[in-house]
Formats: sequence, structure tokens, C-alpha cells
Amino acid sequence: MRRILFDSPISRAGYLYATTVGLVWASIWSTGTVERRGGLVVFRGMPAWTFGRGGSCVGACYLTNQNVSTAILEHEAVHKRQWQRFGMVFPLLYLVAGRNPLRNRFEIEAGLEKGGYAR
Repeated sequence: MRRILFDSPISRAGYLYATTVGLVWASIWSTGTVERRGGLVVFRGMPAWTFGRGGSCVGACYLTNQNVSTAILEHEAVHKRQWQRFGMVFPLLYLVAGRNPLRNRFEIEAGLEKGGYAR
């Protein structure tokens, strides 16, 4: 079952769908600079209610107001890879992993320090 869902054409389709949703959503709300960095399409100037915490990765899109340090973008690039691996199952897996970033396996994998969760 994992071979079918993870790192497969199905997960790739989910990743591309999420990226499309991210591009549309961010295109509507972004008022800042849009740039490609580290394989991510970074949308700045997003209203706080349009993303979670300091920023959110949706497929290959990173949505934020101004949270774009090199460390943060490295952290978000790992989330992009998680989207590629799990596709549209990723939001469900992330939800099950919990909102506490210190215990969420996806945040731990992306790097707690780079994500600004630990010093």
C-alpha cells in the first residue's frame, strides 16, 4: 500500500494539486515580493490569517508575511519534499502528528532550530 501512496505517481499528482492550490491562494492574497528560492515559490505579504504560524508550505509554495530567512527556507524545503512524498495524504498525516511542533515528526524532520521552534 505504501508503494502506491507514497513517492508514487499518486503522491506526485497530490503534490502538483497542492502546489496549484497554493499558487492560486497566494496569488489572490499576496501583496509582497514573489520569488523562487531553493525550489520554493515564496509569497511574501500574505495576511496572517491566510497561513499558519510564521508561514505555511503548500506543495512547492511557501506562504508568509516576511518570515524568509535562509534557515526558514531550508526548513520549508523539507516540507516541500514531504508534500512530494505523501501528496494529499500529507495534511492528514500532519494533523495526526499534532500541533505541538516539538512532538510533530514532520517538524522534527524539517529541523526544529531552522523552523524557529528550538534554540
